Amino acid sequence: MTAVNIQGARRWYWQRITAMAMAAFVTIHLFVIIYAIQGGLSAAEILARTRGNLLWGLFYAAFVGLVAVHASIGIRNVLVEWCSLGDSTATWASRLLALILLIMGLRAVWAVTFGGAA
Repeated sequence: MTAVNIQGARRWYWQRITAMAMAAFVTIHLFVIIYAIQGGLSAAEILARTRGNLLWGLFYAAFVGLVAVHASIGIRNVLVEWCSLGDSTATWASRLLALILLIMGLRAVWAVTFGGAA
C-alpha cells in the first residue's frame, strides 16, 4: 500500500469516527435545546447557567474539535474530486478551514462559558 493510499484510508477512518462521535454530541445538544425551550428559559437564563460551567465548556470544545476535523476532511475531498485541485493545495486549504473553524468555535465556547470574547 502506498503512502497516499494510507493517508486516504486514515482520512476515511477519521471522517467516519468524527461522524459517529458528532451524532452523539448533536443528540445531546438537541435534548438540551428541547429541555431549555420546554422550561421556558430565556437566552439570558441559559447564559447564566453556562457561565463558569467547565463541563459544558469542555463538551462544546470537544464538539468544535470534532466538527473542525470532520468538515476539513470533507472539504478536502470536495476540492480534490469536484474542483480538481491538487492534493497538496486541497490539503492546505482544508487545514486552513480547520484552523478557522477551531478559532471561531472555541471563541464562541469561551464567550458562553466565561462571558467574554477571547
